[in-house]
Amino acid sequence: MASPYDGEIHFTTLGMFIIDEIHYGPDSARQVAVDIIGGGGTYGVLGARIFSPSRPSALSKTVGWIVDAGSDFPAPVLSLLESLNTHLILRRDPTRLTTRGWNSYGENENRAFKYLTPKKRLDVKDLVETGLVGAKCVHLICSPVRAMDLVGELALARARATTGRQIVVWEPVPDLCTPENRSDMFKAAKMVDVLSPNHDELSAFWSFSEIPSDVEKKLEYFVQLLLHNGIGANGEGSVVVRLGKKGCLVANRKLGMVILPAYYDSTDGRENHSKVVDPTGGGNTFIGGMSVGLVRTGDILKAAAVGSVAASYAIEQIGMPEIKETEGGETWNRERVGERLEKYVKRVQEAGVELEVSAEELGL
Repeated sequence: MASPYDGEIHFTTLGMFIIDEIHYGPDSARQVAVDIIGGGGTYGVLGARIFSPSRPSALSKTVGWIVDAGSDFPAPVLSLLESLNTHLILRRDPTRLTTRGWNSYGENENRAFKYLTPKKRLDVKDLVETGLVGAKCVHLICSPVRAMDLVGELALARARATTGRQIVVWEPVPDLCTPENRSDMFKAAKMVDVLSPNHDELSAFWSFSEIPSDVEKKLEYFVQLLLHNGIGANGEGSVVVRLGKKGCLVANRKLGMVILPAYYDSTDGRENHSKVVDPTGGGNTFIGGMSVGLVRTGDILKAAAVGSVAASYAIEQIGMPEIKETEGGETWNRERVGERLEKYVKRVQEAGVELEVSAEELGL
């Protein structure tokens, strides 16, 4: 039977595929992990794929992405990527090395990052050449100026291809979240549908002297400024601030501000949940899940709930979660996605937040 999603791409990303080398602090039982699949775009794909099973509707093929493989591309990594059964476009180039990154984790989850090999950035022309430009949602990870450029190029490419409505989700790159770039950030926010920084990235657009003395109201202050300035066409877009183990803040002019908890929330406000092994990629996985949730439901609060559940799978281990095909459908880390979503929605409802989203609504 043909899938109702044949030919559709629900999610793609302009984030790069990176192979990571992770260095942990001296107090960690782990010291170094090598050849770990990484990159913000890659984890975005993971989040979208978690909510896009391969059976019975072949939703996995609605997740499209580009991986640039150099001469050093490890065979086990390729095997894992192919096992996801996505719309994977692998571009081999034996004249260069695969983009590799060095990650270091210190106290309080402080992270340092640098590239070990030259990076190969993706552009809109790559989406055009690979047929991904018509995706229903495109994920950007970049500076404000580049976000504006990419959105303009996407609009032009879509007009030429006569494709329909497209959702653009923008994740600001951390190094360029600075007060000097704040004006451009406000301009870029008007051009995208969803702006999703984490709390540190959002705060970094303001200097300390501009931040309210009441730190508890800091994020609310920033979000109000964003909503007043306007996000998306006619100010109808949303901002979703990722708060790590504290969850996420979802806001737009119609909804107001709503905080959703993390699936694995902190037990005492400081320590990580016992199930959290490695936070790497959790925020990006959230965005991928949120993106397909928004494509399929059209509701940003439902989408953020989907993102919260997707992120929970990414942080239970180093690298990718384990996927298995069973008689009853896919499992990730031995648990069905629909069941985990049901548990999360029930917990959110018990906390007093009005939320209704089901596996059936998402096509699972």
